Amino acid sequence: MIKVKLKNWWLLLLLLVTLLSGCQKKAVAKTPAAAPHGFTSTTNYATKDSSQNSLRLSNFVRHNLLTKKGIYTNYLDTNKRQPDAATGHEMLSESSGLWLQYLASSHQWGQFRQFYQQTKQTFLKKGLFMYRYDPQKNKLFKVNATLDDLRIIRALLTYDEAKHTDHYRQEATERYQALLNTALRDGQLVDFYDVGSHQGANTASLAYFDMQTLKYFENTTKKSQHDYQRQMTVLKGGYLGDAFPLYANSYQWSSSKYSDDDLNTSEALETLLHLAEIGQLKATSRDWLVQRIQKRDLANGYSVIGRVSSDGESAANYALAAMIFAELHDQENYSLAMKSVWRLQINQPHSLLNGGIGDNKTQKIYSYNNLTALNASQR
Repeated sequence: MIKVKLKNWWLLLLLLVTLLSGCQKKAVAKTPAAAPHGFTSTTNYATKDSSQNSLRLSNFVRHNLLTKKGIYTNYLDTNKRQPDAATGHEMLSESSGLWLQYLASSHQWGQFRQFYQQTKQTFLKKGLFMYRYDPQKNKLFKVNATLDDLRIIRALLTYDEAKHTDHYRQEATERYQALLNTALRDGQLVDFYDVGSHQGANTASLAYFDMQTLKYFENTTKKSQHDYQRQMTVLKGGYLGDAFPLYANSYQWSSSKYSDDDLNTSEALETLLHLAEIGQLKATSRDWLVQRIQKRDLANGYSVIGRVSSDGESAANYALAAMIFAELHDQENYSLAMKSVWRLQINQPHSLLNGGIGDNKTQKIYSYNNLTALNASQR
């Protein structure tokens, strides 16, 4: 009898645990009462020449990369698909988010609304924007990229702030809500969430910590303020030191350790931009970036001790630097960084590639370079 009772007791306990785990409340976000603020540019550094360059770049994107479903990752198509990276005429939610940001900041309201609806049709699955779509195979990948979701949410908030409306405030909250129980569960921002396996990553790339957007939703749940402070602590804790004043590539939540992998400069500068937007950029980081821009030696990659790990230059890197200087109201270095962007623009009036940023001979032109430059030109 004792054995039977003991067995039943364990069965009851197991049943209780199962019920409790199945009844865990999901985080629910309320729509912020305050209007979006801080998402629109407060500078206006455009000159006649830069405005013309921006117009040519915009026209190139519209005529060569933009489609009804999204934006081609590369100008040239290829039949060779890669498992871990989009190629050819595949499409990324990253590109759509960047284009939405441009449409909002340039006040192209109708085009914004239309393209956002198409972005949802192409990329949205179970509340998240999947990072990649292959129109050739009509294949939507089942994994998001958290920064891309935040970038699209930011574009919605930029629209409302710039147009003085609350047209997208509820929509932005719904998109943020989807993140709360997936890639932002328990306040732990992670790189991605797989909607097929219902599993998230354990890694948090520091470039993904869009603190300006996260700040807007800081008081939307009971514990969101605590979560925001925790995210800020993780971000700031990645500082590599005054000798090389950038930030680690990523953070592991399970081990509480930062990666010592080499830095991709675009991601490293995204991190600096997110800090600059909330007034938290270190003077040492700014000074390092000023030196790179003035010497025109901003490389594509660095080790964690500051050695160049990837030679070459990228228009997107100079564009990100320009946006950082715009946040700092540093017009001199903004203009200098944009000068390096426009130096890489194709200026061939009779070429189909005129106005694009890339290599006119090889026709290697990437959407990220072009769209990041386009957004920087709106500062």
